[in-house]
Amino acid sequence: MSIPIVNSIASWFLKKRFHQIELFLKYPNEVQNELLLSLIAFAKDTEIGKEHDFASIKNYSTFAERVPIKNYDGWQNVIERSRKGEGNIFWPTPIKWFAKSSGTTRAKSKFIPVSEESLEDCHYAASKDLLCMYLNNNENAQLFTGKSLRLGGSKQLYKENGTAFGDLSAILIDNMPFWAEFSSTPSNKVSLMSDWEYKMQAIVDETRNENVTSLAGVPSWMLVLLNNVLETTGKKNLHEVWPNLEVYFHGGVSFTPYTDQYKNILPQDNFKYYEIYNASEGFFAIQDQNDSNDLLLMLDYGIFYEFIPMNIYATTEEKAIPLSEVQLNQNYAVIITTNAGLWRYKIGDTVRFTSLNPYRIRVSGRTKHHINVFGEELIIENAENALKSVCNQTNSEIVEYTAAPIFMQGKEKGAHEWLIEFKTAPNNMNTFNELFDNALQSLNSDYEAKRYNNMTLNKPTIHVARKNLFYDWLKQNNKLGGQHKIPRLSNTREYISELLALNTTI
Repeated sequence: MSIPIVNSIASWFLKKRFHQIELFLKYPNEVQNELLLSLIAFAKDTEIGKEHDFASIKNYSTFAERVPIKNYDGWQNVIERSRKGEGNIFWPTPIKWFAKSSGTTRAKSKFIPVSEESLEDCHYAASKDLLCMYLNNNENAQLFTGKSLRLGGSKQLYKENGTAFGDLSAILIDNMPFWAEFSSTPSNKVSLMSDWEYKMQAIVDETRNENVTSLAGVPSWMLVLLNNVLETTGKKNLHEVWPNLEVYFHGGVSFTPYTDQYKNILPQDNFKYYEIYNASEGFFAIQDQNDSNDLLLMLDYGIFYEFIPMNIYATTEEKAIPLSEVQLNQNYAVIITTNAGLWRYKIGDTVRFTSLNPYRIRVSGRTKHHINVFGEELIIENAENALKSVCNQTNSEIVEYTAAPIFMQGKEKGAHEWLIEFKTAPNNMNTFNELFDNALQSLNSDYEAKRYNNMTLNKPTIHVARKNLFYDWLKQNNKLGGQHKIPRLSNTREYISELLALNTTI
């Protein structure tokens, strides 16, 4: 079968799905309520289903009264039992896979259950819908005349107690349907390589002569790869390497810091960027319009959504609301119930709605301050524990600190920039920096991955703040006393730029 015929058939099949999408666009709340009741009915005989008497739940109100909202810490024990092979705890079908990601308060990594249903009806369904949206908006697209260059995680799948765990991307690639593998590059063998440095060059070697029509991956990692492609080929931009390249599907971290760098290596005005919102827990939203930052919330992937207004989050008044009660331009913490058996689970993300008909969102941040410009998910507790450990080792003491990203510039890698005011400074700042970097890597597996061989992140840059710098900054900004605090971690350079400028004055 020729590639043009494959392209024609694939386009027809994917566009046909658009008529099904129109159902939840027209009846969003009805689709969500029906989905919730089907999840409850399917899991009524599980351990959790019996504990909360799922069999008698007939509406959302009863569900919300009986089932508590929990974060990963609240799920960790039952997930560990499931990882050891115990079944029917929170989902009736076997949980074969666990997506490993970083960042709980007590563990270096967390393990998110991935069921057969979530794999097929959520993650893979979303991949097809992403193409559907794009093809519906771009009738002259020629995606299937070539291949999609996918850039996934670096970790292999590790078997344990009859279950497997690894990066979500590794799970997806390892179980990829034939249609996706046929239209993708590099090969599964290269995609699943564990050595990132070797893998990057292998991808370049395998894809440079392919007819690549689209890109898919996290912006920070993809930028490293694409710069390697240009360096290897000696070309000025990527259109000289892949003349038919037309779109980049991206997600995972904010694209804003990378916009100009991508435009430099993809200078054609008609090149498209499509954003997605996915995580180990599920695939949530897709950009459904050209040149838009708004993401359509996907309502028929086996995920039931609830939201907690951030103005009452983590207070005694905290209460979740269903999709039908959200309002425009208000920050909400996202709560999900999924077809992998996560019931009222706090994923830690915040969103705001830009449209209620249909429901479109923008990801506004995390429920806690963090740095996640490069996919490293560095949270405050990681920083606090690392600093405490290194201070103990170096007999030093910290008064205040803040940190922000150093964004990638051309081929220069990113990094974290720290400004620390010491009460007792270490004897050797180079030693302090080395120990601190190692401590962060030991506490956070995503940071560790980004620091591997300086592939995406260089070693942190640490500045010693003058005495009373942070006090002076608070005073200058009329923030002395009360509830005002130093911004510990930030995804922007707003605070650290002001503080660094003030650090030169007395």
